[in-house]
Amino acid sequence: MEVVLDKQYPVAAGLDAGWAVLSNMHELATCMPGAQITEDIDATHYKGSVRVKVGPAVAAFAGTIDVLTLDPATRTLKMMGKGADKSGSSASMELTATLVAAENGHSTLQGHAEVIVNGKFAQFGGRMMTSVSDMILAQFAEVFSQKAQALQGAAAPVGGAEPVPAPSAPVVAKEFNALAFMWAMIRKFFADLFRRKS
Repeated sequence: MEVVLDKQYPVAAGLDAGWAVLSNMHELATCMPGAQITEDIDATHYKGSVRVKVGPAVAAFAGTIDVLTLDPATRTLKMMGKGADKSGSSASMELTATLVAAENGHSTLQGHAEVIVNGKFAQFGGRMMTSVSDMILAQFAEVFSQKAQALQGAAAPVGGAEPVPAPSAPVVAKEFNALAFMWAMIRKFFADLFRRKS
């Protein structure tokens, strides 16, 4: 099953700070819920893992990340990620992400992702997979923005302005809990249903 996503997210920092996060695979991985880089193969190839919690069970995908393009001139990253879990389910994602300037010295993260899922996760269907992907990407974008903002705040002050203090703890995405998400979806479904009836 394939899901195609085109998204734009605001980043509460400028292009330079955003690019510093986008071009650093170790920093970028910690923006994704449950993800981490486990090994640097070389400058453009990495091994990693992603954990998704479903109630008491945890699905753990192990795989590879290939950086296809890393262009500082256009501030564009293109990468391919592939992984599988012990049950035989597999997933792959080709992602293109670009930073563009926005108002007030901020930036916008534009992304295009093509996700292919096989095995038990494909049984959820396209609509559910799109909703889950939307929620994961929204959390990713929030953590990405916080990291870029912290980097910009830690940089030297410009024009005599006071720097924004960086957070005391590193900014890392929380593990994604699919059960909590599905419960939220069920509640929303019934709330919408009763709203339509009344």
